Amino acid sequence: MAESTSFADMARRDFLKTSFAVSGGAAIATGLMAAVDAKAAVAATSQADLPPPSSVEPAARAVDAVRDAILRISREVWENAELSLEEDISSKIHLRELEAAGFTIVSRGTSNIPTAFIAEWSQGSGGPKIGFLPEYDALPGLGNAAEPRQTPGPAGVDVGHGCGHNMLGAGCTGAAFALKKMMQENGTAGTLRVYGCAAEETQGAKVFMVRDGYFNDLDAALAWHPAPITATGLLRTAAVNMARVRFTGRTAHAGVAPWEGRSGLKGAEMFAVGVQFMREHIEPTSRVHYIYTQGGIAANVVPEVGEILIMIRDSDRERVTAITSWLREIADGAALATQTKAEFDLFFGMHDLIPNETLAGQVLRHMNAIGVDWTEDEQAFARGCQKEMGHAELGLSPAIAPMIPETTTGGATDVGDVSFVTPTALFAWACMPLGVGLHMWPLTACGGMSIGDKAALASARVMAGVGYDLLVDPELRAGARADFDRRLKGRTYVSPLPPERKRPDGIPAHLLLRDGTGELVDGAYLQPYSYE
Repeated sequence: MAESTSFADMARRDFLKTSFAVSGGAAIATGLMAAVDAKAAVAATSQADLPPPSSVEPAARAVDAVRDAILRISREVWENAELSLEEDISSKIHLRELEAAGFTIVSRGTSNIPTAFIAEWSQGSGGPKIGFLPEYDALPGLGNAAEPRQTPGPAGVDVGHGCGHNMLGAGCTGAAFALKKMMQENGTAGTLRVYGCAAEETQGAKVFMVRDGYFNDLDAALAWHPAPITATGLLRTAAVNMARVRFTGRTAHAGVAPWEGRSGLKGAEMFAVGVQFMREHIEPTSRVHYIYTQGGIAANVVPEVGEILIMIRDSDRERVTAITSWLREIADGAALATQTKAEFDLFFGMHDLIPNETLAGQVLRHMNAIGVDWTEDEQAFARGCQKEMGHAELGLSPAIAPMIPETTTGGATDVGDVSFVTPTALFAWACMPLGVGLHMWPLTACGGMSIGDKAALASARVMAGVGYDLLVDPELRAGARADFDRRLKGRTYVSPLPPERKRPDGIPAHLLLRDGTGELVDGAYLQPYSYE
């Protein structure tokens, strides 16, 4: 095994330059370099100087005891990669292991999403409640073997875990298994809840579950994500709205009598022109991007329908809501200009991620105690991926990064909605080559071999340790809640989902049918249950 390297052992700017040579990383790198130059811009960085928490070694032993289950989940989900809302096999793998570990499945088809679930285990009376957020959906076109080159994976190239959710899910569910063992050994009272977070890549189940109140009674939620570096901190993600803007006119012969028609495509095009003229006047944090999803079938027929799928991102919900209102007005104007009818279907949205300094500091203490270690074979594997892509052959990051100062990225996650209702920790663990971005084949490749195994196990150690600290330390819980309240500033969570939107779009019909009767899954609890 190669020795772990501390951040102090590396040239700081070289570390930042290589670690963030991925899409969306520049803003984080800039913030980190500013913190480094300021020689301590974030108070929580002092956590790195504290001794390791006493839970580090017990967490390591507990994770080792459930190692086989963690790796089984990761490898089986990797081998059976499924797209968002289609994760039938993947969710059942988690459910199988949860039941085998003594957890009760209190909800299947949660929030009307067939591949979502909630599992729970409790000990003693009362006690804190800790949530874990496994994800398990994969991405199209990213199937790859566990090889440092583009080679079809177990199911070909159509679907693969190019965001590492097989590792992510295994780490989160495995952390719950390990924490259960720690609690049993010490007679610790409390409740562990595992949320099966389907469809994170599209219309994330967390948003629907938050709307339904399933996180309201938690003391904290813990999660992680694959990355090119191992880091935690005060990273904020963007808030998002997604809408379909549909223009309906009437058909006509485009050559003989085009004046008899009204083009839905022209309505969509006029809307898109309006978006371009709007761009000069939106804030630098705003992102508006779209594609045409309908535009006619035959060039000699005036298209009846034109449709655009548009995404709106900004640093918070308020800004996203304001831009969305402006886009509605642009759609109405485009409809007037083209004598078509506009429908603005806001079908999904997410909140920005609220960081938690107290939890991030505790996560960093555990990270520093665990360290990062790679074998030469693993480094060679990563360098092979980088060579294949024409990148610098830098291998895998060997260091724990310093605390990331408060920084906003243009990416988004449905963990953001969870962070608006309970203190939430989200951290990154390195399991992909430096210079390679998410949603690329090298992450799929790494997720099916020892690099991914190490990330799943290490992340489980961090979350089990932090989870135990929260259960036994009321001051840590109080600190996390105080930071949560300070950042929330008295705001009340309002779901970005339209009230009429009962479930995500695009759930396969066969998953919506129950017992062959044609009856829709309702996501009802299997037993009486009450959330505070």
